[in-house]
Amino acid sequence: MQTRRSKYMKMLKPIYYLLCCFSIIACQAQTNTNNTDEKNKDSTTMSNNSPFNPLTPEESRVILNKGTERPYTGEYTDNKAEGTYICRQCNAPLYRSADKFDSRCGWPSFDDEIDGAVTRKTDADGRRTEIICSNCNGHLGHVFEGEGFTEKDTRHCVNSISMVFVPSGEPLPKVLGKEETSSNLDTATLGAGCFWCVDAVFQELKGVEKVEVGYSGGKIKAPTYKMVCAGGTGHVEVARIFFDPEIITYEQLLDIFFHTHDPTTLNRQGNDVGDQYRSVIFYHNERQKEIAEKVMKSIDSGDLWDDPIVTSIEPLSNYYVAEDYHQNYYNQNQDQGYCSVVIAPKIKKFRKKYKDLLKE
Repeated sequence: MQTRRSKYMKMLKPIYYLLCCFSIIACQAQTNTNNTDEKNKDSTTMSNNSPFNPLTPEESRVILNKGTERPYTGEYTDNKAEGTYICRQCNAPLYRSADKFDSRCGWPSFDDEIDGAVTRKTDADGRRTEIICSNCNGHLGHVFEGEGFTEKDTRHCVNSISMVFVPSGEPLPKVLGKEETSSNLDTATLGAGCFWCVDAVFQELKGVEKVEVGYSGGKIKAPTYKMVCAGGTGHVEVARIFFDPEIITYEQLLDIFFHTHDPTTLNRQGNDVGDQYRSVIFYHNERQKEIAEKVMKSIDSGDLWDDPIVTSIEPLSNYYVAEDYHQNYYNQNQDQGYCSVVIAPKIKKFRKKYKDLLKE
């Protein structure tokens, strides 16, 4: 007589196969038309001036042109050895073998990444989330959630060809192109409400080479804008400012920071309410911490604000770059309602007060 357990397992078996089929279909959706056209494999070649590792035509098709390997053909799909998976293009560590699992989808699967190593980007069609190397922007694959394969409920579906496996005990190679900005640049990370506003202000200053918006301070890995806006992630909308301290100092940046948002309202800037809008200075080192405390004490004891300043000063933690469409948002969407009603007046006041510090 068949036991209840065997009957139960027999009932689950079709469901399991359906789940595996769904995983393969979802990953296969990554494949574009050039996967079936052998001639297109030679469409991209690596520039001789590239700071990264040279790529073969097939590697370029996947890593640069966002192609996809055929399922079950990759070198690392069934690899069970201990070690680290690094980016083939730039050598940046991406995944640990301890986070790899068998999803039977036809591609290597991981339920976690090395902190800060992988960036998530929503596909143009809005259906799936692409994963790229945070260092070189090389295409890795796609990430899926809610499938229930592991306790972390996350599956990074990665092309083997996008990675190189380094066995445990072997040294990791030097990461290439680690820092694109000049070595004499410093970095400030500030939260002052909507990061569209902060970005628009600081990128106009002399000595600021680049402003990048993102999320920091929370506990959730690789948050999306939707997740942060929903609340509960602990992440703050921030601007990361790359600046030349010989042209503009950290003290000057903080002075502008305290003058261009209201640091006296807790978890709020105007009509933007939530802990993602809190006023915060994320310091990168002890010197920045000391400067931040000194500047804030000076501003708080002055007559700039009637109410006490509630800005927090915290060590930088869990920073993630925001989605592409948030970068330089104001300059690309000046006719949008929020930009014209909220940001534009702030920019006008800022330019008037700090006209001597503006780029020509």
